[in-house]
Amino acid sequence: MNRNNVVDALIEIPLNSRNKYEVDPVTGRIHLDRVLYSAMSYPTEYGIIEGTLAPDGDPLDILVICKDPTFPGCVVPARVLGYLSMTDDGKEDYKLISVVDCDPRYDNVQELSDLPAFIQEEISNFFQNYKVLQGIHVTTGAYHTKEETLAVIEECRRRFLAKA
Repeated sequence: MNRNNVVDALIEIPLNSRNKYEVDPVTGRIHLDRVLYSAMSYPTEYGIIEGTLAPDGDPLDILVICKDPTFPGCVVPARVLGYLSMTDDGKEDYKLISVVDCDPRYDNVQELSDLPAFIQEEISNFFQNYKVLQGIHVTTGAYHTKEETLAVIEECRRRFLAKA
């Protein structure tokens, strides 16, 4: 982690996409995993933090709030604000919340509380509903602070190194 709580987010899914892309951990190639069953699209950029291992067995997920979409495979400097706890098909899951660090529109966004409440509601609503038509049960929990999020990142980095 470098200054200002910035991490490299490897983007898998651009803002407003319905396509669920994933990076193959062996080849590094990006493939289309599925198209969302719902009429919803991702409300933020969606990616991973490489070199981490979350409790669900995948790299740690990170959402990057931005004005314009990037593309799958783009590395974005993301300023960490907090995370949303979830249970996805019975597995503990975390969705880190961040903003693009190199966009001056977000210079004053340093904590989750700096975001409009509606953005947090929109993200929670998306994850509560995006798998309904697949019959997969998802519940969202609470939002957590930046300090708690930084601890989760370090825990997931240690888990990755221990497994490597």
